[in-house]
Amino acid sequence: MTKLKQILGNNDFRAVAALILLWLLFFWRLFTPIAADQASLAKGDFSGQFVAFAAYQYDRMAAGEIPLWNPYNNGGLPFIADTQAAVFYPPRWLTIGWSKIAGGWSYNALQMEMAFHGLLYTLLMYLFVRRLTLRDARSRLAAFCSAIIIGYGGYTTGYPPLQLAVLEAAVWFPLIALGILEATRGRQLALPGIALAGFALGLSWLAGHPQTSWFLTYIAVAYLAFRCLRVNRRFHSFVGGFVLLAAVTFGICAVSLLPGIEYLLLASREELGFAAKGNGFPFRDIAQFVFPGSVSLWSPLFVGIPALFFITVAVGQGARESRFWLLVAFIGLLHSLGDNSAFYTVTYNFVPGLRFFRGQERAAVVVANSLAILAGLGIIAAASWSNHLYRKRAMRYWGIFTAIVSGLALVAFFAWAADPATWGELFNIATRSAFIAVVAFFVLRRFVSQPQRITLQLALAALIAFELFSVNLDHPAVYDSLPHSEQLSMTPPALVQQVLADGSTQPFRVDGFRGLEDNYGSLHGLMDVRGISPLWLKGPLLLIYADYVDNPLAWELFAVKYVFSGQQRLSVPTQIIGKGSDKRSDVWLHRLEDPRQFARLYYEADVVDNEQWAVELMGDTRYDEREKLVVQQAPVLVLPGQAAGGSVTVLSFAPEEIVIEIETAENALLSLSLPHYPGWKAQLNDEPVRILRAYAGLSAVEIPAGGHTLVLTFAPDTYAVGVIISAFTWLGLALATLLTLMRRR
Repeated sequence: MTKLKQILGNNDFRAVAALILLWLLFFWRLFTPIAADQASLAKGDFSGQFVAFAAYQYDRMAAGEIPLWNPYNNGGLPFIADTQAAVFYPPRWLTIGWSKIAGGWSYNALQMEMAFHGLLYTLLMYLFVRRLTLRDARSRLAAFCSAIIIGYGGYTTGYPPLQLAVLEAAVWFPLIALGILEATRGRQLALPGIALAGFALGLSWLAGHPQTSWFLTYIAVAYLAFRCLRVNRRFHSFVGGFVLLAAVTFGICAVSLLPGIEYLLLASREELGFAAKGNGFPFRDIAQFVFPGSVSLWSPLFVGIPALFFITVAVGQGARESRFWLLVAFIGLLHSLGDNSAFYTVTYNFVPGLRFFRGQERAAVVVANSLAILAGLGIIAAASWSNHLYRKRAMRYWGIFTAIVSGLALVAFFAWAADPATWGELFNIATRSAFIAVVAFFVLRRFVSQPQRITLQLALAALIAFELFSVNLDHPAVYDSLPHSEQLSMTPPALVQQVLADGSTQPFRVDGFRGLEDNYGSLHGLMDVRGISPLWLKGPLLLIYADYVDNPLAWELFAVKYVFSGQQRLSVPTQIIGKGSDKRSDVWLHRLEDPRQFARLYYEADVVDNEQWAVELMGDTRYDEREKLVVQQAPVLVLPGQAAGGSVTVLSFAPEEIVIEIETAENALLSLSLPHYPGWKAQLNDEPVRILRAYAGLSAVEIPAGGHTLVLTFAPDTYAVGVIISAFTWLGLALATLLTLMRRR
């Protein structure tokens, strides 16, 4: 009982409890049992990408299997290497386990994962700022307000919940910073702290958004260097810390990182140039520091008006580490402008790694975290003023700022009066900002005079939460007023059910550009040549999107049997077997009259030097893809040059193993509607054979005359090496943690 009283009386416990209550309030519509009040994350990338891929991961892992390959989208892709699949992200495993206990995969399962990451973000930020300001009297208040700002500011509550990998990669930043902080407190560099930072950074990389994790990696290295300089450590301390940080980070995520690098080098995105990667915030988005929602749908730079006051105080008073975090925020802001600023030209050309990513506005994660920390440092500085002149000067400047914001609201009022339809929303935004600025003026004036008063501390925290909740709670671009059960059905639509009931023993694909859409092939277990995963293998992408809508070449090469189309007539003979609709219009389900088999024998081949030649050759209307195979390596076997008797039967088809029985009277090439990828290995009668690259992106195997059994297995070497590295790293960290705890006891 005494211990319980001590816990309940602990102010940190109260702060954490308050953060949990705020979290429940912010996400209450996800938790409420009242159907009429429920909300759910809006459909889009969240449903079409993340829910669908996670459903496939659930199916495989619930069956005790690791999903290395996914045959259900993009004509087939290395699932383990698609970073956004987050196959080895530990919280995803918890979600899958919870779903298994709850009875199966659901839309709500991933919503809950998103919501709990929001809570985790606030708790970790509280912990970091609390430790950073531990010796200050207002440390808990500063940490509490920083946690609210990062948890419910414009960045965290904007697009990251829908782009789930972005949010999950970002939330580990405070733990990274905490590890570095703890490592550099004493006279010696504390290796456990560096290991903690590396562990958190590794989790960020496992979460599946490399761009966000790359930003955090740069901040981690910069913060380590700054902390070493600040405590007058020698250069070798920084080097040693950097090496350990890099080693632990790499070891934690090697199981996903190594396959991911292999995939990236073979994917289409790395060919994008400066113009395609330079998009970022227009300069007008800076206005959303004060007027969120005034110039765009999202306001990732918005941290709240009271936060701006404390950020200014922290920088103006030279609070601890304030200049470092200001510099980080400023660099992040400049980079987030993309090619709207000359700064991106420098980072694109001289900062390693940044040229791999597009969407530079995602550097808002750097700005948001830095400003949240600065706001906490500013609260400490403002509460520590001993000179009343500082307070008087600060409030005078804040009064000027409040007058300017109020004046702009007045201008918006006159504009609204003249043209309500055009200026109504802007007037609403300006009025809200002016109201918050005025209220903040009175609250802040009292707070900086009497920071020890609990009522004023509560008023300050309440004002920060009130503003952020008013702007971001139930954002219409993030949430729909629908129960999650009505947002996306796990039951396949009627047209999809028709295809699933096909009953064929031989594998086939569909073109789900309409009617199936997104990555729902993975959700419903239907092999689709389409998909919305951002990474595509170059060859399949070139073939599948040679014609965006009506593409008989792709249907032929990828063994497509059914086409979901908005057209009643296609360029090849088909039979319409069903009609439905999607979000755009009517959809017809076509069954091709003469679909190609998944595996087919060829007795003649054309050898080309590169993919472009192969595509041009197949693009010739006189070329018959069923007569000749186009390969990029010369066969060793001598082919007869004309058709010979033969048969092919797929005995079993699983994501990572395909077994095929072959009979042929002459030497032949077996063409497979399977993307050519390094992880696939072939054995013919238990002997390894090479896999040729065919049709600019598919696979083929040489088959000598006679009867054979071909076994294709997907077992990438990068995955095998990554498993070993990650297993040793996780085990090593676990043992080191156990030994440390035992020594302390």
